[in-house]
Amino acid sequence: MEIKAIRMFDGGFMNQPFAFGGEEGKETYDEQIIYRSSLQNFLIDTGSEVILIDTGFATGMAAPAKKLGAPLYMGEKVADYMDAFAATGYKPEQVTKILVTHKHPDHTAALQYFPDAKVYIAPEDADAMKLEGDNVVRAQYGEPYKNFPNAQQVADGIWFIEAKGHTKGNSIVIAESDGLYYMFHGDVTYCDAALKANKLSIVFEDKDAARQTLDRVRQFIMNNPTVYLSTHCPEGYENLEMKRVMKL
Repeated sequence: MEIKAIRMFDGGFMNQPFAFGGEEGKETYDEQIIYRSSLQNFLIDTGSEVILIDTGFATGMAAPAKKLGAPLYMGEKVADYMDAFAATGYKPEQVTKILVTHKHPDHTAALQYFPDAKVYIAPEDADAMKLEGDNVVRAQYGEPYKNFPNAQQVADGIWFIEAKGHTKGNSIVIAESDGLYYMFHGDVTYCDAALKANKLSIVFEDKDAARQTLDRVRQFIMNNPTVYLSTHCPEGYENLEMKRVMKL
């Protein structure tokens, strides 16, 4: 199994109230404390399939302006999603599955460029996006996986897991390879510092479910050697490059 990062933005920042303030409130935290930000999604080559974890913005998406005091700045554009995808050495027609962690456009807007791929997504987010077609697979979480009660195996060693909270249909993906567990969590946290501090961001549709999901994620990491692959901070691609196991 080979895993690659598809990098779109880098060199950004987020402030602590945005990353940590979901439960106690933004005013509890210091807006002058900032963490690095980026944007990347991921690709898994199993040897028999090419599977994408999310897709980024549509081609031509302009980099959001850098504003003093902004809670989140993604950074400067590295590449459009499809250019970054091409740089991995694959072609769209090789992609067999896309596993969508949630409905937001930085995770789904480039789905349109992969018409032949099966798109796995939770029913709630598929409905919210009005996704239709024979290629849309509404997840059927039929079995437990470790400490997660609802999961679906979508390929050998790859699990699509119900993880509600950030959105009503939020999911995570875990891939097992060479004794490690690679966790593609979407936006369960926006930065690794929030995971370590056990804090929710301010972005969620169901706070109670988001808390339950974060608790389960942290418990999984404490019990299994996990490479934590974030979407919105550079530790996402750095952890992958170094196969760095998350310590809590």
